[in-house]
Amino acid sequence: MPSGTLIAASEYRSTSYHPDREYIDGVVVERNWGERDHSELQTELATWLNARRRRLGIHVFVEQRVQVSPTRYRIPDICVTTGERPAELVFTRPPFVCIEVLSKDDREAEIHERINDYLGLGVAYCWVLDPRSRRVWVHTSDARMEVLDGILRTENPAIELPLLEIFRELDS
Repeated sequence: MPSGTLIAASEYRSTSYHPDREYIDGVVVERNWGERDHSELQTELATWLNARRRRLGIHVFVEQRVQVSPTRYRIPDICVTTGERPAELVFTRPPFVCIEVLSKDDREAEIHERINDYLGLGVAYCWVLDPRSRRVWVHTSDARMEVLDGILRTENPAIELPLLEIFRELDS
């Protein structure tokens, strides 16, 4: 659990942080910031998804605050919503997909806690990508699996994101 000075959620919501920070059970928590490989992968993923937003009926948000419980606010690297564009400035309804691109300082226990927060809110899919090893995992309420065929998939809407194409862009 994070340690630090406890503040009210209302104070967190009314404060701007540069860079933005998460709020976990009364404590404002700095996020691990990625380096170039993290940034490039995040950009490629968001660009690929955003280019298909109308066809897929999705909206793509980078580093969007999501309230996962009354005392927890997370900031996924990318989140994807379906249907109407959300009107709320801080999401309280579950995105369809939350995407985390690993930074070299991310710890496995922290990533699992983050994924559990997203799934607990009702997020259908959590994608975790490691830009260095190029390993990718999908988490749902039913399973955690490594993507071995090179395609990240969802259902309803059906998204098929070709990882080889994304990683090829990183190499060019």
